[in-house]
Amino acid sequence: MKMRSKSDWRTHVLRERRSVTLEVRAAEATALVRSVTSAAAALAPRPGARTACAYVPVGSEPGSVAMLDALRTAEWRILLPVTGAPGPLEWSEFTGADSLAPAAHGLREPTGPVLPPSEVETASVLFVPALAVDRSGTRLGRGAGFYDRTLGAITPGTALVAVVRDDELVASLPADPHDVPMTHALTPGLGLVPLGSHTGPE
Repeated sequence: MKMRSKSDWRTHVLRERRSVTLEVRAAEATALVRSVTSAAAALAPRPGARTACAYVPVGSEPGSVAMLDALRTAEWRILLPVTGAPGPLEWSEFTGADSLAPAAHGLREPTGPVLPPSEVETASVLFVPALAVDRSGTRLGRGAGFYDRTLGAITPGTALVAVVRDDELVASLPADPHDVPMTHALTPGLGLVPLGSHTGPE
């Protein structure tokens, strides 16, 4: 299959993810737990800048809630998105798996106070869900546009980390003018991978 459009890529990646066995998913999730705290620490620009935006993996997405628990154990403040009306994402603090509840689109979200979209400005690292990401930093999302409307408000210098499986880090993806490039990828086997202009030494 020759993939020319984002739609082609989405169909391909989702089909491949559905074929991954439960055993492989579990092993990849464990590997991501081992690397997520070191990745966050490497990307924090200064001591004390320990707020990270993340998300709860669902369905075939790589990762698990254990990644969030690991960051919280390492004394990171974790903000998770709260979906609502179309527009930039609102946020709520993750305080443990028991604070999550079912939400729209099959997601799980915190039940605590909802914080405004501007709260993303407090984060030094964003772990962003992705279907794929390329070496230049172009991210392939699911097409709803929530992150496209959110990432434009980040503080300059914030690390944007696409969490993908190893074979979802690809050479090139189709890009649109509004796409905000990722600075890094995090994969189970490769760990933290700098992208685009960030490919030099950390």
